[in-house]
Amino acid sequence: MGKIEWAMWANEQALASGLILLTGGIVGVAGQFRGWQFAAYAVAAGVFVCLLEYPRSKRAKGTSVERTGQYCFTVCVKAFGPLTRNYYVRAFLHAAICVPGGFMLATVLGCVCLGIASLIYLAAAIRGEHWEPILPRKEIRKPVGESIKNPPQNPPPRPPPEMRRKQAGDLEKSAYDNPMSVTDDE
Repeated sequence: MGKIEWAMWANEQALASGLILLTGGIVGVAGQFRGWQFAAYAVAAGVFVCLLEYPRSKRAKGTSVERTGQYCFTVCVKAFGPLTRNYYVRAFLHAAICVPGGFMLATVLGCVCLGIASLIYLAAAIRGEHWEPILPRKEIRKPVGESIKNPPQNPPPRPPPEMRRKQAGDLEKSAYDNPMSVTDDE
């Protein structure tokens, strides 16, 4: 069995919790609930978490599938250097962001989810994982081999060379010779 990459799970959890925190904040602000200022904070925190967590990290082994439109967010996250690459910093940041969300019912679920993501990031940091950007790969074209000059002219299955049709220069010689005798047995 392979080693579990905890950062991948933390990224998915944090992105989902950012969306939940954002939704709860919108509900709290729109409903003008008591303490709606915490909901306004949750909207800003949810947007920040979603922007931070949208770019996926490159996996240690295997293929890394990037999200649609991830490149521009990757450049922004990469610009902050060790503040965003270190999972200890992310774990502490998510733990600190989720605390004010616990003071309002509309944002409690996002707060709990972000706290869980913080714990998963802490587990990833303890195991030595860190964020690596997925950069676009440059297509490397392999040179065409010397043995391949032109593509085949006739489709498969190709008969052996002695069975192929002869050139149509001489009509009598170019007739196809059937190796099997054809007789009428009637």
